[in-house]
This record gives sequence, structure tokens and C-alpha cells, in this order.
Amino acid sequence: MTRRLLLSYLSLAALVLLCLEIPLGFVYSRGERERVVNAAKDEAESVSAYAALSLAAGRAERDLPTRVAHCAERIGGKVVIVDAWGAPLATSHPVDAGVSGDLAARPGIAAALRGTSTVDVRTSTIGGVEYLSVAAPVGQEARPVGAVWLTVPTRTVHERVHHVWLLLVLGGLAVLTAVAVVGFAFARWAGRPIRELEQATHDLADGGRFAPVTITKGPPEVRSLAAAFNHTAARLAHLLASQRAFAGEASHQLKTPLAALRLRLENLEPDTAARARGSLTAAVTETDRLARMVEHLLAMARLEEHAATPATVDLGTVCAERHRTWQPLFAREGVSLVLFAGSVGPVLAVPGAVEQIMDNLLSNALRASPAGSTVTIELRLQAPPRRALRDGRPRWVDLHVTDEGPGMTAEQRTRAFDRFWRAPGAPKGGTGLGLALVQRLALASGGEAVLRAAATGGLDVVIRLPSARPSGEAGPGPGGDRPRRPRREAPALPA
Repeated sequence: MTRRLLLSYLSLAALVLLCLEIPLGFVYSRGERERVVNAAKDEAESVSAYAALSLAAGRAERDLPTRVAHCAERIGGKVVIVDAWGAPLATSHPVDAGVSGDLAARPGIAAALRGTSTVDVRTSTIGGVEYLSVAAPVGQEARPVGAVWLTVPTRTVHERVHHVWLLLVLGGLAVLTAVAVVGFAFARWAGRPIRELEQATHDLADGGRFAPVTITKGPPEVRSLAAAFNHTAARLAHLLASQRAFAGEASHQLKTPLAALRLRLENLEPDTAARARGSLTAAVTETDRLARMVEHLLAMARLEEHAATPATVDLGTVCAERHRTWQPLFAREGVSLVLFAGSVGPVLAVPGAVEQIMDNLLSNALRASPAGSTVTIELRLQAPPRRALRDGRPRWVDLHVTDEGPGMTAEQRTRAFDRFWRAPGAPKGGTGLGLALVQRLALASGGEAVLRAAATGGLDVVIRLPSARPSGEAGPGPGGDRPRRPRREAPALPA
């Protein structure tokens, strides 16, 4: 914002200076030219009148050389007086014989001998006079007895005009410098509260602690905006704190009664008739489901309350460990659990997030998979095409958990991440919070969670996490960024 304000001030000042200084420079150049021309014409007429008197008194040979010399010295140029036939009567400088014979042929002298005064002016490209000659008749214009020809050097005028243009340029630069200093100070003053608002907004969006911004700096509009931001941010922080506190306290308060309820139900089993034991088992199952729901709510409350910074996690090691942990459970249900572990390198994730994601996805896959089917865990490095080694674009690692269950329709996949939503006909025991927690953990880690239809007819859950390996670093495979072919870890088939 500071640069934009400063640029606008400088642009406006430069436009005003150009509109003022350029016309001023041309006006001065034209005025200087007219002044020099008028001075030369007056001098020529003065010498012409003196020459006419000298010729009438018969003192031309005695008076004219002295007058011509004084005039040439005064104007810093050259003066020539010729008679009616073009022969030189007096000159301020030596004239060659060949040149003296051609004086009558010069346009200015020829016109003066015919009784017409002439002025020849040539101007330079910036308006300064470059060359000036003036010719005036001696005597009456109807019958001139001679002519006066003045040549004035214009180098001084030319330099004076250039000097004025240089002063105008330097003055304009000085004004622009002053405008830049004052404009920068004003832009900083006007932009400082906006930068504070921006920083406070980023801190609030990143989950940082809300700190009110000062409302005593900057223009009135910015102070009003700061006051509105403080009010909105304080209300939002209060609402978020209330929500987190309610979720956390409710989850903690529900854990103890649920444990006591399950214990009481188990104690009723010896005294329950055989025909009622089905209902008692269903009640225990629902109690376990409610306990898992409370655990998920507590985990989500902790995640929202403590926004952790993503750290480097060895995704292959975590997947292998969860594969070993869950393999006996899958084998007991007659479902194969296969891991395609490739060398994808480390990823960035919230500490403990990958373990919770894997547990929720594998639990859902186990409930949805029929006996004799296979659940696949696969890691894929999303390597971009060949490019410069120093390209800073990020790379991603995809974690696929694919089952062979009934799957979901496109409409169901769009709602699957909603809290407490369960697909029609879903297996019993779910809480509707597993995928919501998975998505929240993936987003907190800087990635995303996507549901796709699997080629085997089931569901393909894709968790995309940012790779922790720099883009320019050579990958583990022979092709640099290209990952090696995944290796398959097949568990022992269930009996």
C-alpha cells in the first residue's frame, strides 16, 4: 500500500510539473529570442542612422570605422557598412577581396540596398537562437545610399536557454524529491494501521491469540475499520472459545457416566433372562458406540483448541506400524490387509495426525469390507513433470486406503465428511465422526482428504499431505523426483 500511495503522489506531482515547466521553458526561450532579435534590429537602425549622417557630412572615412569597431565590440559580433553598389565602407573585421566583392549578392544586403530591412533567424531544437543576421538600409528607404549588416553570435543566448532548462529540470527533481519524502511519510502514517490490521487478521486466521489493534492511528476511516475489526474479532474469539469449552467439557463430563453405565449393564448380565440378553447386548453395543463418539468429540475439541504446527513425519514407517497393528484384526474378520510401501520420503503433518487418520480409515474399511475381500494401503509420490531443479512448486504424497465394500454414490461422498452423517445401510457401530476428524486432521496438516470411487467397486479414500523433501532435492529413484516402484508387503492370509 505504501508503494502504491507513493507512486500516486509522485505521478500527480510529475504531471503538474510537466504541465508547468514545459510551457515555462518554451515561453522563456521565445522571449529570449525576441529580445535578442529586437536588440539587433535596434543596433542596426542606430548604426544606419549614424552612417547616413556621416555620409551626408562627408566624414564617412573618418567616423564610420570607429563607430563600427565600437558597435562590434559592444554586441560581440561583426558589423559591415557598404555603399549603394555593395562596396565596403567600414568593417569591424578584415574582409577578403573575394568576399567583399560578393557582399552585394548576399540576400540580406541586397534587400537592404533595395530599401527593405531583413532579419534572418535560425533556432535550435530547444528554442535557443543559433544564428542571427540583421540588414538595414542607410538613408531613405526609397533611395538608400548604402546598407548595414550585423552578424550577432548567439552562443551566449543558446547557453542561457540551456541553463534555464537545466534549472527547470533540477527544480522539478527537487520538488519530486520533496514530494517523495513527504508522501512516503504520509503513506507510512496512513498504511501503518492497515498493516497492523493485516497482521492481526493473519494471526487470528492462524489460530493465534487475539490482540486488539490500536484505533488511534491513521485516517478516520482506518480508525473506524480498526474498531469494527476489534469488535468482530473479539466476538468471534468469544464464540470459538465457548464452542471449544463446551465440546471439551461435555466430552469429559460424559466419559465417566458412560463408563459407569457400561459397568452396570455388564453387572446385569447374570440376572438377565435368556430372551432379554439380546437387548442387553444391543444396549452394551450402543454404549460402546456412544463412548467412541465422545472420544472423537474430545479429539476434535483438542485439535481445535491446540492448533499444532506441522512437523516432519516418516509416512512409510507410520503406515508399516499401523499395518502390523491392524493386521490381526483384519485376519480375524477374514479380510486381507495389503500395504504397498514406496519410498516417498517424509511428509509434513500435525504430530499424531497420521496415526489417527490411519486408525479411522482402517476401522471404517474393516466395517465395510465383506469377508474374503482385500483392503489396500498405498503410498504415491505426486512427482511433477521434469522441470528446473530450483523450481519452488510443492510436491505431495498421496495415502490411499481402498476397500472392496459397497462404496458410496457421488452424492453420499459429498456429504461423508459432515459430522454425525452416516450413509444409509452403513454397518452398525459407526459414529459419523471418523471421516470428519480425518478431514480436520488433513487440513490442519496442510493437506486435504478426498473420497473417490474405487475400481474394485468400493471406496478409495485419498489423504494428500505435503512432502517435506525440497523440490530441488533428488528423489530416491533413478529419475530424481520419480519415486521407486512401491514394494508390496502382503500379510499372511487368514486361515
